Amino acid sequence: MNSRAAGTSIVSGSDLRIGSGRSRRFEGAAHEADISYFFVENQPGEGPGLHWHPYSETWVVLEGTARITVGGETFTAHAGDTATGPAYIPHCFVNAGTGMLRLMGIHASATIIQTFLSED
Repeated sequence: MNSRAAGTSIVSGSDLRIGSGRSRRFEGAAHEADISYFFVENQPGEGPGLHWHPYSETWVVLEGTARITVGGETFTAHAGDTATGPAYIPHCFVNAGTGMLRLMGIHASATIIQTFLSED
């Protein structure tokens, strides 16, 4: 049986693309969801600069190797690993491998709120 609740829908990945890049941004508020996420596809050396959110963020590494910094701690996560950064603590990640990094950055908020600490 194929049933859907009223108001549910599929959101095409192409509708979530960030510019002409490979990564995607889903804001739950626009889709009656309580979470948001980034689906990231980064080449070696790519990643967002140091930033923070007023809620926790959970990263799920789907493919590749990520070097994740949370506060003063840096660790390496590989495909299959999950890590969480608490609210208000600066964090960032970078593709530390030689191939593509595919990662889900799950935001515990229906809207994405982030404050970058530098212009880089």
